[in-house]
Amino acid sequence: MKFTACVFARGGSKGLPNKNIKIFNGKPLIAWSICQAKKIKDIKKIIVSTDSEEIAKIARDYGADVPFVRPKHLAEDDSAEWDSWKHLIDYLIKINDLPEALISVPSSSPLRSPEDIQLCIDKFRLGKFDSIVTATKSKRSPYFNMIKINENGFCEILEKNTKNKFFNRQSVPKSYDLTTVCYVVSSKFIINNNGLFEGKVGLVEIPEERSIDIDNEWDFKLADLIYLNSINEK
Repeated sequence: MKFTACVFARGGSKGLPNKNIKIFNGKPLIAWSICQAKKIKDIKKIIVSTDSEEIAKIARDYGADVPFVRPKHLAEDDSAEWDSWKHLIDYLIKINDLPEALISVPSSSPLRSPEDIQLCIDKFRLGKFDSIVTATKSKRSPYFNMIKINENGFCEILEKNTKNKFFNRQSVPKSYDLTTVCYVVSSKFIINNNGLFEGKVGLVEIPEERSIDIDNEWDFKLADLIYLNSINEK
């Protein structure tokens, strides 16, 4: 199978300004994704999709291809990343270089290991799934201790089950929190669909210490502490 890794990194991060190029333990955040992907033999090409020339330069410095500037309408706060995936697929079709699947390694998860990426590839290779996502076990369950405000302004359990009443977390169905560690998605599936969960999705479970998704300054500081602690333990 032919795989292309991709990093979708726009320049207008609001939660953590300049997130993708912020220095995390000696390297810009986006460089961690590129360097991790370069360690996977199955990945023959790494493409960064960005609207920022600064991000593009750093990506090229670390060995990624940046063959185009992402259109502005695909880099707004409310732009759906799936549309950027389709944009990249359209480009790969035009240059006659369509891979079996795209492997997305977002820059917001620098604590992933190359082995996490490889596990996702191996599971995709089984041929059972249109896509593979990564997740950790949820600390809270939508069946037991996650709530929402209903249309009347009252609290209620997020996930209602009319057949069973759950009174403790041991009895509820397993639930997971999605992470941004890695996604593997069939190119044909991206072409023919409009969202990840329209198809058959497989899951690779990631340890909590490698699953943090950096979205703001607090996440960044926490990831930094986890990384330094892991270094000290070696």
